[in-house]
Order: sequence, then C-alpha cells, then structure tokens
Amino acid sequence: MTDIDYQALEFAYLKHSDQTAPAPASHRVIVVGAGPVGLTTALDLAQRGVSVVVLDDDCKLSTGSRAICFAKRTLEIWDRLGIGERMTSKGVSWNVGKIFFRDQEVWRFDLLPEHGHRRPAFINLQQYYVEGFLYEAAAAHPLIDLRWKNKVVGVTQQASSVDLSIETPDGSYDLHSEWVIACDGARSPIRKLLGQESHGRVFKDRFLIADVKMHADFPAERWFWFDPPFHPNQSVLLHMQPDNVWRIDFQLGWNADPVEAIKPANVLPRIRALLGAEAQFELEWASVYTFACERMDAFRHGRIVFAGDAAHRVSPFGARGANSGVQDAENLAWKLQAVLAGVAPETLLDTYATEREYAADENLLNSTRSTDFITPKSAASRHFRNAVLNLAREHAFARGLVNSGRLSLPSTYVDSPLNTHDAEGPKAPQTNTGAFTGRMVPGAVALDAPVRDAQGNESWWLSYLDGRFVLALFCGAVTPDSTTLEALQRLSHGTVPVRIVLIGDGSAPLTVPDNFTVVQDEHACLRQRYDARPGTCYLFRPDQHIAARRRELNETVMNSALQRALGRA
Repeated sequence: MTDIDYQALEFAYLKHSDQTAPAPASHRVIVVGAGPVGLTTALDLAQRGVSVVVLDDDCKLSTGSRAICFAKRTLEIWDRLGIGERMTSKGVSWNVGKIFFRDQEVWRFDLLPEHGHRRPAFINLQQYYVEGFLYEAAAAHPLIDLRWKNKVVGVTQQASSVDLSIETPDGSYDLHSEWVIACDGARSPIRKLLGQESHGRVFKDRFLIADVKMHADFPAERWFWFDPPFHPNQSVLLHMQPDNVWRIDFQLGWNADPVEAIKPANVLPRIRALLGAEAQFELEWASVYTFACERMDAFRHGRIVFAGDAAHRVSPFGARGANSGVQDAENLAWKLQAVLAGVAPETLLDTYATEREYAADENLLNSTRSTDFITPKSAASRHFRNAVLNLAREHAFARGLVNSGRLSLPSTYVDSPLNTHDAEGPKAPQTNTGAFTGRMVPGAVALDAPVRDAQGNESWWLSYLDGRFVLALFCGAVTPDSTTLEALQRLSHGTVPVRIVLIGDGSAPLTVPDNFTVVQDEHACLRQRYDARPGTCYLFRPDQHIAARRRELNETVMNSALQRALGRA
C-alpha cells in the first residue's frame, strides 16, 4: 500500500452521534492530536483494551519529510504494536555516520557495531509515511474512534474528569472524558487553554530543508559537513530517504529571510553546489525552520497529561523529538491502562511525569550541546570547534568531542520509584552471589537478542516482552525444580498476571507447565547482554524497562518488585 500518496490524502469529516446527544457523551480516554505521538498512544491503549477517541483539528497528514530519523527503540515499540516491520521495510536502514570538516572526512562512527539485533540503529522514513502507516493501523482498530476537523476550543477540569468543548464544520459540541492526553504539537492549544507555558532556550539560527528526488550511488549513511567548500562557514546534513528522495539540511544563519530562502531560485544553486553542476534532480519540497530546546515544567496537570512536542521540544540534531515522543506514549499507555483497570493507584501516572521529565531533561541537554557545537555563537567557540575537528582526523580523544548531534538513545530511569534495586530485600544464597555487570540495570530498557522458540524457530527476545509484566528465569540446561515452578505459578496467577519465560541454553529441552513460555539462548547472546547465570531472573515492566533482577528467584522479592512497579509500594 506504499504507492499511496499520503501527502495528498484528505480524511472526510463525519458527523458523530455524540454531537446530537442530549447530554455530553462520556469517554474513558480522549487523545488530542493525530500525529505520530497521538496515534502511537491511541494504538498502545487500544491494544490494551482501552477505547480511545482521537480528535484532530485538521484532515490531512504532514507534508514534506519533517521528522525522518526513527531510532531502534522507536522501531521496537512499533514492533510491539504490530507496525515495526512495515516501517522498517519501507524505511532506509542505517548504522554508520560520517563527519566532514571542509573537504576532508575526519571521523566515521557505527551506532550498532555488534550483531544480534532485530532492528538497525535508525531508519530514515518521511513523516507522512509514518503517520500514514499509523493512521491505517488506528483506523482498522475497533477501539479507536478517529474524528477529523474536531478542534478543541475549551477545557474544564473536574476532580475526576475533563470537559472539552469542540468546534466542527457542523457547529460545537461537548465531550466528557476521564482522561485527556494532549499530543497536539509544539504550539499545543490544550497547553494554552490551561494557561501553561514551555520554558527553555530559543536558538537564533535558521536551516533550510530540501527534499530532492534523484538517483545517486551514495551509501545509506548520515553525512554531516562542517564548513564545506560548497557552503562555507555553515553546516550541511545529508540523508537518504525512500523513493530516491534525499533530505538536505543547509544552515542559513539567523539573518536569512525565510520567505526568500525557499524560493527555487535560491534553493537550486545550493543543491547544485553540493551535488555538482551536472547533477539531475527534482526539488520536491523545501522549508525553513528555527528551533528551540524547551519543556513544560510538569507533564501532568490533573486529568490532562502532555506528551510529545506538546510537552517538550528539542532541536533536530540527534533525532530526539519524535523518538522521545513515541517513548512518552509507551511509558504512559501501560500506566493509564493499569489505573483504569483498578490494579494501580492514580499516583502511578505521576511516575509518567517524573520519568519522562527526566528523559526530556536528558534530551534537552544533549540537544543544546549539539546545537552549540554545530552553530557556535562566538569566535572563541568556533576556534575550539574547528580545533576539535582538525584533531579528530588523527586522535581518538578528539572524536569524543565532535558533536554533530548525539543521536537518540532511550533513557535509563535510574532513580525511578518503580525500580527495585539489586541490594533491596533478601540476599541470594552464597552459592550464586555476585554483582551484575553491564547496562541492564533496573530502569534500563531491555536489549534485544536472537533466540529460538520451543519449536526451534528463530525469534527475537523483545517479541516475548509483549506489553505485559514478564518474569524471565535463566535455567541453563536444567528444568527448575518443583518448588521454583510452584513459585512461578503463583506469580503468574496473581492480581496482575505475569508472563513467565524460561530461558534455556539450547543444550536440552525444558519441561515446564503449559502456561509458561520457553526460549533457547543457544548463541549465549542473551546471557551475555544480561550478565546471566543459571538461576538469574529479571522482572520486566510492560514498557520493556527492567523493574528488578536477582541472581536467584525469590518469590517475596519479586512480588514486592511487582507491587512497586505498579506504584503500590
């Protein structure tokens, strides 16, 4: 279906029966905004059995490439929602980036040098494809009600609900909702209606985006130039996109006239200077953008929760905007479902705010540093940057200082109140003690690895972390004893069901109850990444972040960790 021109789609406004109801209709969740974050949120909630109304004041998808770099973590989230493969198949996968200073390459880097991951470090995919694929999945879901040309113009909060006033081509109507999720973009009307603001730093610089259609033999890599001869004293970024479309970002400087800059007479000479006078290409789209690094002080305001650009905004260097917004959606959806189901207190949603505010601060810091390096604001900072770039050709220490955008990585919620730390609770027996090493600490997002299912088919570890709580026990070649299996059964049948996954080493089958899942880690990749031995266990949250780990299973500790991860500690 990728031959659809998603930029040209227009969705029909349809009058809903809610508009003529004698009293405002009530809904459990309303999502405002049908962009990548709003649609991801709606899909995640719907897959968890929550009915969602999505309101959007427009009737079209985005035009032009806009956000194009979607990170491995985002693809893994979309895998869980059933659309990751479609995104990856259409997108251009890449792991390698190259940095140029003037006319020389000074450094190249590989964002995913190790094997054994289902997804690449990044794909490049025009935002209209992303929105189109998400829209089609949402439109096909029976629990999602998409309403176009429904503009929210009024918000009133009650103690346990939110009232919305909505304008449509057929006039106004009101809706009543238990929860509202504002995914309505950087200018967020909901934020303004609440009298809230974002605070941060606005950068006085402008960049030209040009989408160019051409056939070229450049590799699928990220190329970034500082002070190139074809665009002196500025920077340029080049990305391959699907359909033989190439994205080029030209730094213009603050004094550039944005109206003049996008005129073909001014855009085409810049492109020819980069590609060569004889290059054959078509200009598909051009735009000028400025950017800011800012966020709201708090992402939760009573029964209204903010996500994506409505909550936080970063410069485009590092691909942290849309990717962090999708991670907002994943963090929020399972928590809201748990609250709606009555298995978690409403205060669990406060941890959405603290965890994602922490992630936003991390993204803002990295984005600000990248922008300062790319667009130095003084002679001294420019001299420093150029010295770093010159040294990077020969010296590894300088390469660590080169900053063309610290590319998006998921945040580790190291201080989350939902974590159970390694030192808490009863200690494991002396026969199996030892501190963990590596990155898989409580609060970290799970790493993928190749595994085999019980039938011997190739599979991927993250596909078993399917939106539920999961307790994984590394067994080696030995089936757990009856006492351990009974403890696991009790954990699996608690108030909040826990999926039990037993991990063998591939040398012998494991004989376990029918409601348990068995995978084989025959290449030891999973054991290495999780620093696991026979007996090691991990508890994973529904968003695939680690809640707790132990060298041996302790039912009391894991029960306590589950309660804490639900905000019930």
